[in-house]
Formats: sequence, structure tokens, C-alpha cells
Amino acid sequence: MRILIVEDEVHLAEALTQILKKHNYSVDAVHDGQSGLDNALSGIYDLLLLDIMLPEMDGITILKTLRSQGVSTPVILLTAKGEISDKITGLDYGADDYVAKPFSTEELLARIRAALRRKGDVMPEDGLRYGDIELHTGNLKLTCKGKELKLILKESELLELLMTRKNAVTSKEQIIEKLWGFDSEVEHNNVEVYISFLRKKLTFLQASVRINTLRGIGYVLEVTS
Repeated sequence: MRILIVEDEVHLAEALTQILKKHNYSVDAVHDGQSGLDNALSGIYDLLLLDIMLPEMDGITILKTLRSQGVSTPVILLTAKGEISDKITGLDYGADDYVAKPFSTEELLARIRAALRRKGDVMPEDGLRYGDIELHTGNLKLTCKGKELKLILKESELLELLMTRKNAVTSKEQIIEKLWGFDSEVEHNNVEVYISFLRKKLTFLQASVRINTLRGIGYVLEVTS
């Protein structure tokens, strides 16, 4: 899961970034409203942590713009303690939740999990399943028919993306944007390397799941009979 933090308090944004990365989220952070809107409109994020008071453009304006353009990415507002009017306004304009500063790490993580569950993309606690494989992003383990392999983080993120998209084709560009960010200089052969790693591990596990290549289009996860 990829999260965008839009927070002008740089130290807070850096602390949040480290906390979320420690819990296996991919994280980008920006510190002004216009950059926040530009990044959010890219469509590569699964959730936004959005401060209300921002330079250049406030969080409520960002939220209104996103919703008016049909962007349904879950948004958790970061609000000043006691600013009830901001919370009500944010919820009315389509925010999914809010957290009042200062907040505890445990509360924020719980609200992130809840927002992602409502989105429908979050992995259930007992694992994300497709065909005869099961992926546990918390400990980066892939299991099949009683056998288990440890994945590296990018392998887990790539497989999670393919599993959540199920039978949909995923292009290399979509993979790069989702796993590395839309301004990344990562090239297509990096994706090919991780696809190769995953194919070898699926073969080792004797899984019925295959990553098929549609030449010039992308990859699709399928179950063989």
C-alpha cells in the first residue's frame, strides 16, 4: 500500500514517513498544498494523510478538488485539536476520517487500517489469497500447499498489486508508478527482474498461479487448471 503524506511540518512528516515505512507501507511526503494536489491526482496512492493548514492550498480545497474530479482515494485529515468545524467540513466534503494532533502512533495506524478496509483493498488478517497461494505482507511470506518462502519487500509489493488486480492487466508503467513513484527513474527492466524473481518462486512452490505476459501491454495473474 502506498501512502501520500501532505504535511508542512517537516519534522512531523519525516517522523510519520519512518513510522509507516517500518510497518511496510510505501510512503511519499510533500510539504505544500499544490504539490499535495499534484501528487494525489496521479492516482498511484492508496491513502492520503492530509493536513488542513497548508501553504499555497489548504487541505479542504485539495479534498474538494479531488472529489470533484472523481478521485475516491481514502483521505484521513490531520487536524488541530479542538477544531470541530474543520472536522465537520472535511467529512462533508468527502474525507474518510480525521486524527487530531497530537495523536498516538497506534491510533493513526488503526485509522489507516480501517480506511483501507473500507476501500476494500486491504489484506485480511489471515492473508491475501489468490488461487492456491497466500501472501502475508506483514512478514513478507508467500505460502502454497503447506510450503513457505520469504519475499523481499519489492517482490511482496509487486505480488500484492497483481493479486489485488486479479485478472486485470497491469502495465510496467503502472507497476513503476505504484511501487517506486510517478517521478521515479526506474526502468522497465527493473520490473522484468522482479517478475522473474516471482515466477521462480511460484514455480518452486508448485503453485497453480502464473504471471503471464501480454506482449506490449503488461502482466496478468492467472490460475492454471
